[in-house]
Amino acid sequence: MKLNSLQDTTTLHNGVKMPWFGLGVYKVQEGEESLHSVKAAIKAGYRSIDTAALYQNEESVGQAIKESGVAREELFITTKVWNEDQRNDSVLEAFETSLQKLGLDYVDLYLIHWPVKEKYKQSWKVLEQLYKEGRVRAIGVSNFQIHHLEDLLSVAEIKPMVNQVELHPLLAQPELRDYCKKQEIQIEAWAPLGQGRLLEHPVLQEIAAQYNKTTAQVILRWDIQNQIVTIPKSVKEARIIENANIFDFSLTEGDIQKINALNENKRFGADPDNFNF
Repeated sequence: MKLNSLQDTTTLHNGVKMPWFGLGVYKVQEGEESLHSVKAAIKAGYRSIDTAALYQNEESVGQAIKESGVAREELFITTKVWNEDQRNDSVLEAFETSLQKLGLDYVDLYLIHWPVKEKYKQSWKVLEQLYKEGRVRAIGVSNFQIHHLEDLLSVAEIKPMVNQVELHPLLAQPELRDYCKKQEIQIEAWAPLGQGRLLEHPVLQEIAAQYNKTTAQVILRWDIQNQIVTIPKSVKEARIIENANIFDFSLTEGDIQKINALNENKRFGADPDNFNF
């Protein structure tokens, strides 16, 4: 798979094009910090921004989009419905609120943030409705394991286009990736750098030195060579630019295998089968 730029896209199963690379804004403060990081990313050539109701920074993301000077249709904006709104059956209201905060007429991708037991199938019906009405260009899920997806597919009229999960070299999720590939569900990584914990990993440092790249760049390149959409987070402009500088080299098959071998099924985030929020 030849990838040459930040604007390169994967085609979701409904024909919508989604950039392979984007900016995540989890734990980025509402206000100046979010505004600055999103504007810096768009200026650096990023076209995909991933937020969520939970992050409480949709307003700043929306403002950054407006101030970026880039046409709306060139951008790919993702947001997510939070668990409380699933429990309260207020998915539709949550969507309206997100749209209003973002100041947009539509979002490109709307996700169910976590598989809330007894609720995610009902929530999915609302997402299908929003999709049919053209208010979202694509719909998907986040933090779904294979059994959640199978359960959802038993009632879904429209298959999820994306599954966004914690995914990094220590949690490579090979079985889930294979399953999603067979189902034509695009896999997307959150915390692709293991929330920064992988940057000092000796094997990754050794590989990075061979290519004269940073460990972050090696991990992000590993993502896209494995056909994983990736959304690293940073609030520093220099780092935002550096993270995206991964289109001028390719990892060898041998190095990809070395990184694949680091998998320990190790989560830094919550377990989708055991979360209490």
